[in-house]
Amino acid sequence: MSTDLTEYFAGTKLYGDDFSLAEIEAWFKDEAEGYADLGAKNRSTYRYAYTELNKRHGYRYIAGRTIDHALGLGSAWGDEFLPIVRQLRRITIVDPSDAFSLTDNIAGVPCRYVKPRTTGDLPFVDGSFDLIACLGVLHHIPNISRVMAECQRCLRTGGVMLVREPITSMGDWRRPRTGLTKRERGIPLKIFHEVIAKTGLRIRHRAFCVFPVVPKLAGKARLAAFNSRSLTALDAVLSAAFGWNTRYHRTRWFQKFGPQSVYFVLEK
Repeated sequence: MSTDLTEYFAGTKLYGDDFSLAEIEAWFKDEAEGYADLGAKNRSTYRYAYTELNKRHGYRYIAGRTIDHALGLGSAWGDEFLPIVRQLRRITIVDPSDAFSLTDNIAGVPCRYVKPRTTGDLPFVDGSFDLIACLGVLHHIPNISRVMAECQRCLRTGGVMLVREPITSMGDWRRPRTGLTKRERGIPLKIFHEVIAKTGLRIRHRAFCVFPVVPKLAGKARLAAFNSRSLTALDAVLSAAFGWNTRYHRTRWFQKFGPQSVYFVLEK
């Protein structure tokens, strides 16, 4: 990787968003089975780890709403939909991995799987979905602006899009990182806001989350921090308190005392 990455690590440009089609295809090939290969392929051992986080920052904003058609981007087995499954009538999941494609329902709700296109285009007509869930997926994708624009196109008027993504570089992506895929990198907060503004989607709610101390302490206790209501509440308090500390590439210890992710509830 010979490109000067100074602007990318500074958070003033988003790495991958201006790639050529050939570069996007190379990225796509590297990431297609990335998440699945980190442990998601085995259904018997896989555990979704963000249920309470989604409830607190996302699902309470659509409580009681009947959703005719929901879209999940990179939703793997679809476990993220379980807390609201009684509100859903049908689900479509866009995911590149072959590991999940045999699933035809999620807790009894009909579900179909569709492969993504490397261009970022979504193979759906305008206004197809009442809800789009994109939770921890965009940072695996190079052309984020294109994908967000497509989500806006495919969302019905009055529909909701839930987005959760890291807002740090996640380290130096030029080198292998333990527990991470080859290509993933976070989205600088300022650029994230700019991308959303260009789509025309309205921000109904924004919350910082994933304060690094919380999952570390939970891990030592062998707990899934964001499947715990109390730990998720603690995380929300700490993330809000340190919300001023959103440096993108964090190399010093004090820079790391800030929220690692942001959660958006967007409306069309």
